[in-house]
Amino acid sequence: MITQGQSAKTGAVGNEQTNLSYLVPVCLVATLGGLLFGYDTGVISGAIEPLTARFGLGDFMKGWTSGCVLIGCAAGVLLVGPVSDRFGRKIAMFLAAVMFLASAIGTALPDDIQTFILFRFLGGVGIGIASISTPMYIAEITPARIRGRMVAVNQIAIVGGIAATSFINYHIARQGDQAWLISTGWRWMFATGVVPAVLFALLLVRLPESPRWLLEQRREAEAGAILTQVGGPAFAAAESASIRAALVVERGTWSELFSPALRRPLLIGIALAILQQVTGINVFMYFGATIFKSLSSSTGVDAGLLQQVIINGAGVLFTVVAIATVDRWGRKPLMLLGAAGMGAGLAAMGVLAQSMSDPAAAGGWMLAFILLYIACFGLSVGPVTWVILSEIYPTAIRGRALGVATFFLWVADYAVTQTFPMMDAKDSWLVARFHHAFPFYVYAGFCVLLVLLVWRLVPETKGQSLEEIERGWRRK
Repeated sequence: MITQGQSAKTGAVGNEQTNLSYLVPVCLVATLGGLLFGYDTGVISGAIEPLTARFGLGDFMKGWTSGCVLIGCAAGVLLVGPVSDRFGRKIAMFLAAVMFLASAIGTALPDDIQTFILFRFLGGVGIGIASISTPMYIAEITPARIRGRMVAVNQIAIVGGIAATSFINYHIARQGDQAWLISTGWRWMFATGVVPAVLFALLLVRLPESPRWLLEQRREAEAGAILTQVGGPAFAAAESASIRAALVVERGTWSELFSPALRRPLLIGIALAILQQVTGINVFMYFGATIFKSLSSSTGVDAGLLQQVIINGAGVLFTVVAIATVDRWGRKPLMLLGAAGMGAGLAAMGVLAQSMSDPAAAGGWMLAFILLYIACFGLSVGPVTWVILSEIYPTAIRGRALGVATFFLWVADYAVTQTFPMMDAKDSWLVARFHHAFPFYVYAGFCVLLVLLVWRLVPETKGQSLEEIERGWRRK
């Protein structure tokens, strides 16, 4: 277990003194799960064109090769709830690390697309597990006043992982010609994931378990010791009492999850999860190089990968802004601002693409509007959705509830990933009629729905403990 002496630096948070020199390293280790989430998600962007050429993929298989990982994600989130609720958050994260390692090795070696898809699916299982277990763990070990910032750090890790793949893919693509990239280069893109997967597994050994999960298992002494390290004896006593009081009215069963008292947060969480994805973010993460290959005045793999580096760098920058503001401004203002900005950026992309008779002429402006979209997503919908999902469910069913919501998130992600290549196919009627604009209009429409959902139904949870949030749902 990671420990620190009583002389560790502290930061004032409410009435407790938060031991940041203990808490920050713990959360950073957990966010390696988010880094691998982003890495395994984003690596396909630079590899999809070489894979398409290497295995002769059509539009459907191109979408399936990119999107099969998301079916694995859906399977992973169904698995993680029972595992994390029964065996703990640490075991769930360790299982994710194992899946990441198997995928990194397996996707680098195959000579047929079926084997590649199998190991890509296993990587998706790891992503699905990490997408729940990491933010859930951070939310459960962090005091309320800084919980939003600490959970949002996981989003930095996710977009940082995606950005890292852009730099690595770009560097690998420059090591040889196009023929080398098609035969060998893409294998190195996937193989580089071995190092962070091994590091994550090793560091997890010394990570403390979630104190909320320990109290649910009646391991009071262990939970108290961890909470004391986090915020001191007074904080540990108050937090333990609050958690125990909440656990008294929880059964931790599937029937409780679907009970009338918790139906509202469950449905809001599912809707947020779906709308985070159908607003189109992963089209730019997975197919950014492809988009810019057709919409940029400079063509070729290097041009597309360079544009992807710029996009992902913007994602990292504005996620830092979200971390600085989510506990100050609140969840709802950021979500409303970001979703509106995303919709505006997407609508502008659509108008630009449809109005240009020569798509190559749209490259510079298209990049500007995509950067607006990515900035707004990084500022709000990307990190804040995960903050809200990690907060709104009771302790005893948090793993199951997050599993259900995130299952729908990954199904929505798969639907977007599978349909984009078909909507944007070179010889399709939609491209002939809309000049690559149609997908952008669709995603902009979903941004409008997201604004309405947040405005009317999502409560503000800034500064509330997890138990206070739970009691608020039960009173409604």
